[in-house]
Amino acid sequence: MLDKPGKTVRHARALRRSMTVPEVALWTALRSRPGGLKFRRQHPAGPFVLDFYCAAAMLAVEVDGEAHDRGDRPARDQWRDAMLAAHGIETLRIPARAVLADLEAVIRLVVATAQVRMPLHHRPAAGGPPPQASLGEE
Repeated sequence: MLDKPGKTVRHARALRRSMTVPEVALWTALRSRPGGLKFRRQHPAGPFVLDFYCAAAMLAVEVDGEAHDRGDRPARDQWRDAMLAAHGIETLRIPARAVLADLEAVIRLVVATAQVRMPLHHRPAAGGPPPQASLGEE
């Protein structure tokens, strides 16, 4: 994974305290571990801070407001996504207005995207791993 320089960690902590309304709405849903998936919010990854990150699926979820459509932001976002992809991290970009309009559909999309990226041997269980006795091991 990407190193986490101290400056990026401090920036991530500050961003956690000043999340946007769509980010708060999405985090409220993601923190309940939909589909058994664990997400982190404002996760530092190298020089970047990812809005949400699922380590098991190596999936970054970015909530993009209208500022991402202006100026050099589309090119910067594309460069950033390519840098993350070089480290095996896929970026799922979701418009902020979609989060506010239909949060349930966004959650289904995020979970489906993460589950497709999960290794076959690591499907999350809703209640955690099964007890050892039910695995047939003594």
